[in-house]
Amino acid sequence: MSNRNGRPVFATTNPATLEDGRSYPGDSADEVALKVRRSVSAQQQWRRTAFEERTARMVAAARVLRARRDEFAALMTDEMGKLVADGRAEIDKCASACEHFAAQGARYLARESVDIEGARAFVTFNPIGVVLAVMPWNFPFWQVFRFAAPALMAGNGGVLKHASNVPGCARAIESVFRDAGFPDGLFATALVKSEAVKALIEDAGIAAVTLTGSVEAGRSVAAIAGGVLKKCVLELGGSDAYVVLEDADIGAAARVCAAARMVNGGQSCIAGKRFIVVREVRAAFEEALVAAMRGYEMGDPRDPATRLGPLQSVAARDQVHAQVEASVRAGARLLLGGVVPAQRGAWYPPTVLSGVAAGQPAHDEEVFGPVAAVIEAADERDAIAIANASEFGLGSGVLTRDLARGERIAAEELDAGLSFVNDNVRSDPRMPFGGVKHSGFGRECGAFGMREFVNIKSVHVKL
Repeated sequence: MSNRNGRPVFATTNPATLEDGRSYPGDSADEVALKVRRSVSAQQQWRRTAFEERTARMVAAARVLRARRDEFAALMTDEMGKLVADGRAEIDKCASACEHFAAQGARYLARESVDIEGARAFVTFNPIGVVLAVMPWNFPFWQVFRFAAPALMAGNGGVLKHASNVPGCARAIESVFRDAGFPDGLFATALVKSEAVKALIEDAGIAAVTLTGSVEAGRSVAAIAGGVLKKCVLELGGSDAYVVLEDADIGAAARVCAAARMVNGGQSCIAGKRFIVVREVRAAFEEALVAAMRGYEMGDPRDPATRLGPLQSVAARDQVHAQVEASVRAGARLLLGGVVPAQRGAWYPPTVLSGVAAGQPAHDEEVFGPVAAVIEAADERDAIAIANASEFGLGSGVLTRDLARGERIAAEELDAGLSFVNDNVRSDPRMPFGGVKHSGFGRECGAFGMREFVNIKSVHVKL
């Protein structure tokens, strides 16, 4: 949608009710170019700012986030249907990330000495410039802050191109850095459509790009960035496999797997999606999983007690349902859910599929909704092979009473960027986050993530 001046208009829709929300005027190409130039100018001064000052600003950002937590949570609920309780937790996590990188940034980027005879040699980590962030709607604050907190603490600037259905969140994030006292223009939101991303990446003021999104979007951004020789970090899709072994506590395993599947209503790259269960405990696990999933009743996302809200749009819901129906036609069995509710809004119930096998969407594709796929394996070796036989490699899990066995499988056997034992996968600002294969490359969070957007420079001083 565009207004009469040719600028894009970003209209929001409440996915729970399908009621029209607020509309936001977008930015023209000239306005976006000006924002990039202002960020470049601000970054040239910011990169020379002492860590103590950067720390003070980042701690202030955490205070702003916590002070406006309820406001931001309600905004997420209105724009993309997030449970208000989850929204509040998301804002708290963003604040924690700001505090973590404020406290650890100087240590993560401290010079590292190298022992070279006859010279003083060291490695230093300098800011790279202004980073373009192309971000998704499903965690509209967290996805941005897990990039922005380390990038800005490293001395970089940032330009945000957010998903089109969360323009209010995009504007709000910009206001957090402004209210926290960061230099004017250092972090800017560009309200533009996806077609504008190519020109943004190619803008001489942009030094690098980070994207969280689909595999298709990742391929496109990587190709454009490669064409102008700019670094990119990509966090793409996932079809996380959880291996349930014969010695697992089945009740506990089912609760972990249900929690993993239902993160953000199943709309998460690191949500558990494939539950690969050793044959001798498969039936017991399915019974326990259905019971656990049944506890996620649909309800008003504004009610803090609700456990499952709407999906982000009716189109997204219909895509999930089409994948379920196609899987059933190909031989999967419905144990729970799988029926579109007769109510207005983007609703879909918790769903469990059994008998999932290769050739079914629930096995081969990423299903971005509350649908758990149970896959039977003959034994541990077979389960690991099934888990790894995927184009994705973001998160993974192992459920077992034998912690040494679980640690071995998690650390050495599963092809993924993250692997958890007896717990559901989640990101943490203290640990590197990212994937392999079609789940992308590069890392966010932790020291490894902070060093993605710096110039790792070798310095040699002859004595």
